Amino acid sequence: MHSRVSRLAGAAYFRWLSTVSTVAPAEAEEIFSEAWKKVVPHVDPPKTPLSFIQHRPPIPTSIPSKLTLNFHLPYISHLSNKEVDMVIVPATTGQMGVLPGHTATMTELKPGILSIQQGNETTKYFVSGGFAFIHSNSVADIITVEAVTIDKIDPNMVKIKLAEYSLKLNTATTDYEKAEAQIGVDVHNALQSALAA
Repeated sequence: MHSRVSRLAGAAYFRWLSTVSTVAPAEAEEIFSEAWKKVVPHVDPPKTPLSFIQHRPPIPTSIPSKLTLNFHLPYISHLSNKEVDMVIVPATTGQMGVLPGHTATMTELKPGILSIQQGNETTKYFVSGGFAFIHSNSVADIITVEAVTIDKIDPNMVKIKLAEYSLKLNTATTDYEKAEAQIGVDVHNALQSALAA
């Protein structure tokens, strides 16, 4: 009994390492669906990733001249498939410039300035945080919670709110109040720095 279990476990181990597919993906899905219907005939088979995930676009052999940018917020899409020259994102590790042909990267964004350069024109947004996904096919997806162009920020209101959140931080008694006030201080400090730049 013990040797049979060992043999089966060994076979499963080597099968796990195999990179050779013995069945074509469409054929494998059909086999799975038929087996599923035999066991649970009254329930539809689950959808597998092969049925709803699109294949990744091929990596270009040469570096394109433009970067394709998708810039989304939860409630609006600022840019979709817009060709730009460069994007500078406020990554948690510092400012990160993204050009066409950039290495595939994912980074968290901190509150700060997002610069989009297209020709001689530069558009600057203040973002409160989010994520940037840079793909190897020169596509950048930027997802933020909030974003506003720098020219729409009132410097006097930023100073007032920074003082207000600083006072809240100094007088906070619970961990929740401290965390909420610290977020306010961090965001308004970043806003003040963005306006000074």
